[in-house]
Amino acid sequence: MNEIVRILVVDDEEIVRESVAGWLRRDGYQVEVAPDGKRALEALRAERRGIVFLDLKMPGMDGLEVLAEARRFCPSTVFVIMTAYATVETAVAAMKLGAYDYLAKPFDPEELSILAKRIVAQQNLVEENQALRAALKREYGFHEMVSKSGAMERVFELARSAAKSSSTILVLGESGSGKEVLARAIHAESPRASASFVAVSCAALPETLLESELFGHERGAFTGAVARRKGKFEAAHGGTLFLDEVGDISPKLQLDLLRVLEDRRIHRVGGNDVVEVEVRVIAATNRDLARAVSVGQFREDLYYRLCVIPITLPPLRERREDIPLLVHHLISRLAVDLGRPIEGVAPDAMAALVAHTWPGNVRELRNVLERGAVVAKSQVILVADLGLPGELGRAGGAVAAPLSLEAVEKRHISEVLTYAQGNVTQAARVLGIDRMTLYNKIKRYQLRRDQEGRPPARRP
Repeated sequence: MNEIVRILVVDDEEIVRESVAGWLRRDGYQVEVAPDGKRALEALRAERRGIVFLDLKMPGMDGLEVLAEARRFCPSTVFVIMTAYATVETAVAAMKLGAYDYLAKPFDPEELSILAKRIVAQQNLVEENQALRAALKREYGFHEMVSKSGAMERVFELARSAAKSSSTILVLGESGSGKEVLARAIHAESPRASASFVAVSCAALPETLLESELFGHERGAFTGAVARRKGKFEAAHGGTLFLDEVGDISPKLQLDLLRVLEDRRIHRVGGNDVVEVEVRVIAATNRDLARAVSVGQFREDLYYRLCVIPITLPPLRERREDIPLLVHHLISRLAVDLGRPIEGVAPDAMAALVAHTWPGNVRELRNVLERGAVVAKSQVILVADLGLPGELGRAGGAVAAPLSLEAVEKRHISEVLTYAQGNVTQAARVLGIDRMTLYNKIKRYQLRRDQEGRPPARRP
């Protein structure tokens, strides 16, 4: 996509800006130049540029001032600072203002070319991610759920049909498989979407407190009941009540819930007044309720009242084709929630994610990705960032023979150099060390910088 990438080179020294522009033009980019900060801002206001190579020290407006001003009206443009005065302080200041990287003068054409290619690849990746995000919503999405597996497509189809009715729904599935997310999606698709969605965990409270939580109580009903309190059924009037872990409620509450489902009326704890409620109930459990009925642990009549429309969510290990989609979707959310520009995961990290068994399902996947996003030192999550339990972070799940500390360091540096396409500045930044230290380690471990031609780690 080089032919559509427009680059602006800003430097007060003519020989520098023309040399840099010439090198970039030979790589196929459309390049323009500006001799100072004022004309650079004018050019950027007149037409969008994909990349700006910006000199730090210029008369009048310096590079940091130009960067701060330009970021206000062209936030998607990538800025690279060029400086002969490279210090940690100037690099940090530039990064805080939004610079992508910096080049220390003098630099060679190869270093410039590698950096430009990496920036373009990342911009292409962002565009692809935006297109994929749109495709996810259009083709694979059901509100906050994404999938392309046949099993989940059938779940979505059934859920959409069920949402149009007021029938009771029973969602079955393992812990962390997304039962509440599905319930919220059904509510959002239903005619009740403008009313309340109220969720209650039936396993989180003892029987007496859960009874009050569901049906409310009158003043003086028990010690501490200093005022009348409405319960969740009343709070959800006209909307949807989600009863999570309904298989764990006591026999008494099973009977009380059955009566509410049959009569659509409740009595507050300690009260005699009848309160009519118009509520759509969606229940969920990770237990085998049919078996619980057969052994006398769950009321058969309540089971059939709840199981008007049963929907079973398959575990994540049975729909591994969804993992790359879910990774993309969850990282997009995490990047916003954490305020970090995470763009994706490295290929070996994705392989490890797909290979993992996920006993905690989508909830576990989100937690692993959140850890990776927090500890990652770059915009791409590496396999070592994930901390997958029992797998030493390696794809395939096999426990490898332990390595020496030097072997681990050598392998990790090699992987980071591959990701950085041989760019020592970028690799040092990812590793959290200075360039001279990295050069010494490359020499010590006899590593080769022959990865320049490879593409950077991309989002699947």
